[in-house]
Amino acid sequence: MKKTSIGGQALIEGLLMIGPTTAATAIRKPDGEIIVERMPLPKKDLFTKIPVLRGVVGFFRQIVLGMKALMHSAEFMDISVEEEEDIETKPSRADKFLDKVFGDKIQEAAIYFAVVISLVFSVGLFIILPNVVATLIHFKKGITYNLFEGVLRISLFFGYIYFASKMKEIKRLWEYHGAEHMTIFCYEHEQELTVENVKKYSSKHPRCGTSFLFLVMVVSIIVFSFLPISTVIVNILLRLALVPLVAGLSYEIIKFAGRSEWKIMKIINAPGLFFQMFTTKPPDDQQIEVAIAAFNAVRVDLTDEDKW
Repeated sequence: MKKTSIGGQALIEGLLMIGPTTAATAIRKPDGEIIVERMPLPKKDLFTKIPVLRGVVGFFRQIVLGMKALMHSAEFMDISVEEEEDIETKPSRADKFLDKVFGDKIQEAAIYFAVVISLVFSVGLFIILPNVVATLIHFKKGITYNLFEGVLRISLFFGYIYFASKMKEIKRLWEYHGAEHMTIFCYEHEQELTVENVKKYSSKHPRCGTSFLFLVMVVSIIVFSFLPISTVIVNILLRLALVPLVAGLSYEIIKFAGRSEWKIMKIINAPGLFFQMFTTKPPDDQQIEVAIAAFNAVRVDLTDEDKW
């Protein structure tokens, strides 16, 4: 198999693909047309070359890029007749204040604010809450405390994914997620990227955000087990300080696991692939077409003429 670092993210009726030098969005408009837009990625700097640290920097940058792409894809959604009606409304004081502070950069500010909120929610739910519960129960110091905290953390993660997968609005995203993985697999098996070829491959891929998040849960159990058990506040502060280390280590593991054929790596990948049963769904032909368009836009082995 040919290995690639290309990965992506499902959008509203589309996909974001991130390649070695460029990123691209492919979105299917309500009229059926696929709109592909490319954007250059920042040049690699010192922070993207240092092991562990590069995972932290890359993770944050990808969240920001993904949020921008998601908001961009929402712009192509159908607008109802009622929403299209031209109704004059006076801007509120809050609108005036935000416009005065941020001006033309208000959308960019909103994106970073959304990223911060999502990170706070994730850390609060999956890192802080399990520790607070374990501390309040007054487990004895040692393996029982760490094991309970870890099991609760993974249980919350599983519950979050399971209930999200039951939402009808999320199903289309999961289908595009599956199309992304199948397209990458097809390319890695050196097959021509056609709908029929892509349909032969699995929607579960070891280099997936779901697998990464599960690894974060597992790595946090190991790293946090070396911490002393103290008061709730001290426990929280220690864990917050180590979150970047946990994310960086998880990035290095999944990056290696995605390229390695070692049996031990397949064992490490297994739980993440299991969770993808809930975060990927079989796509239809039109969704695969979108995935192929997004993937071709970031390939470095095609000329610009071939990509279009």
